[in-house]
Amino acid sequence: MKERFVGAAWFDLLDSAVYLDLLADPSRLERRLPADHRGWVVIDEVQRVPEVLNEVHRLIETRGLRFALTGSSARKLRRGGVNLLAGRALTRRMHPLVRAEVGAGWSLRVALDRGGLPFAVTRPDDEAARAYLRDYVQTWLREEVQAEGVTRNLPGFARFLEAASFSQAAPLNMANVARECSVQRKVVEDWFSVLEDLLVAVRLPVFSRRESRALVTHPKFFFFDAGVFRTLRPRGPLDTPEEIDGAALETLLLQEARAHNDAADLGYALSYWRTRTGEEVDLVLYGERGLHAFEVKRAPRLRREDFVGLQSFAADYPPAKLWLFYGGDRAYIEDGVEVLPFGEGLARLPGILAGTAMPGDALRP
Repeated sequence: MKERFVGAAWFDLLDSAVYLDLLADPSRLERRLPADHRGWVVIDEVQRVPEVLNEVHRLIETRGLRFALTGSSARKLRRGGVNLLAGRALTRRMHPLVRAEVGAGWSLRVALDRGGLPFAVTRPDDEAARAYLRDYVQTWLREEVQAEGVTRNLPGFARFLEAASFSQAAPLNMANVARECSVQRKVVEDWFSVLEDLLVAVRLPVFSRRESRALVTHPKFFFFDAGVFRTLRPRGPLDTPEEIDGAALETLLLQEARAHNDAADLGYALSYWRTRTGEEVDLVLYGERGLHAFEVKRAPRLRREDFVGLQSFAADYPPAKLWLFYGGDRAYIEDGVEVLPFGEGLARLPGILAGTAMPGDALRP
């Protein structure tokens, strides 16, 4: 990032001296800037001092300065009634690294195990990556949750995170999670909202446009990164690798789809589809560029029933383009569904979403 903002003035609000100075008086931001500064001003972790946004607004207006504001939580900004620079700011979301960013060294096994956080991806071995992810989760739990004033019951919140990990890539049942955590449902509802405000979780709604079948109503829950999910997910003799890997595969697809959608400003709405009789599509993207339905299967060989959800969706939505990413190594088309090895599917995903990759491309010489 620093290469992009050469000559910028930097303010890191994780630096205690900078944080305490601006917390005491946000107007000191201008005093810390050289009088002749005309370049970028970068403020990292801006949510720690929301009031500084008024000063940012003033400096945009009076000195024509350009600001890059980064943060790891929207909670304080949304709930503090602060100046959100409406009409003067562009919002860009940062995501875990995608396959294209990792490059030639990308492997599905490593991506499933480590996820896409840069420091996890670049660790020299799996154990070092797992140690980093454990530290990340523990530090985040201890520092971010306490700093945000989310709860004084940190042990209870830690139990909640474990319980939430069992809902990964599944319709979210608040009552079940509350029962597992031994807390009231309203508390659990608030904690799920906190995870979204802290940008570490997302809830996918049900795709219900012009619905012709009875659909479920619960959103599907995901932690934002496959490596973070695996770190939070308890494992024991009753937990099968298939169960955990299946959720991790769906997570990888979602995090790549979210990243490409935001980076290229494609404008898709992301959801999933599930009928009350159990037919399901793991991920649905809908927008001006089209309608895409994705199914993920871990198995290297597919059965007829693996296509049922996509075929049912296509019966209700004929314009949909159908994709199935699986654990095998052969690309083919079956009953209107393009089947791709999972890694190849991720490699082609940017083109699929942008409309430059069409069904059947993988089969052409």
